[in-house]
Amino acid sequence: MQTYTYEVLGNIKSTEQQPVYNEAGEQILKVQRIYDNGLKKLLDGYFDHRYFLKYAVLGNDGQSLFEVKKIFRRGKVWFEGKDLVLNEKYIINYENWRIGVPELFISSDKFKMKIDKEMEDWSNFIINDEVIARWLAVYNEQSDMFSVKLVVWEEAPVQDPAFYIAIAQATLFIGV
Repeated sequence: MQTYTYEVLGNIKSTEQQPVYNEAGEQILKVQRIYDNGLKKLLDGYFDHRYFLKYAVLGNDGQSLFEVKKIFRRGKVWFEGKDLVLNEKYIINYENWRIGVPELFISSDKFKMKIDKEMEDWSNFIINDEVIARWLAVYNEQSDMFSVKLVVWEEAPVQDPAFYIAIAQATLFIGV
C-alpha cells in the first residue's frame, strides 16, 4: 500500500502548482489546474471556472504526466483522462443516472472502475467490488486549503498516483 499527501487551494481560480509527497515526505509530483490558452481562461470565468479547465499532474521536472478535462459533445458531458506517458485514454462519467442511482465510472480497454464519491469521507476506487485505492480531501476554511490523502493498494491495476490524483481533483472541483 502506497500513501501520498498534498494540499490544494480551495480557490478554483488558482493555477498554482502544488507539490505531492510520498510516505517518506519526498516531493514526487505536482498537481495544477491549467488552461490551454488565455481565451479559455477568460471564458471559463463566465462559467464559474468549471468548463475549460484541465487538471494536470506533473513530474518534478514540470513535464505533464496525466491530464483530465471536461468534454462536451452533442449535449453530453463527461471527463477524459489521458496518461501522457503510456498514451492511454480513460473515460470518466456517470452511468445509471436514468434509473435514479447515478454511479461514477472510469473506463478503459483494460478495466472498468467505479468511484464511490464522498464529500465528507473517503472516496473509494473499486474494481469487482474490491477497494483498490481511496482518496480523502479535508477542507480547512481558515486557510482555504484542502489537505488530501491518497492510498493505493498493491492490487490496483494502475499504480501511478498521477492517475488517481488527476481524476479525484477533477471530480471534486468541477464534477461531471
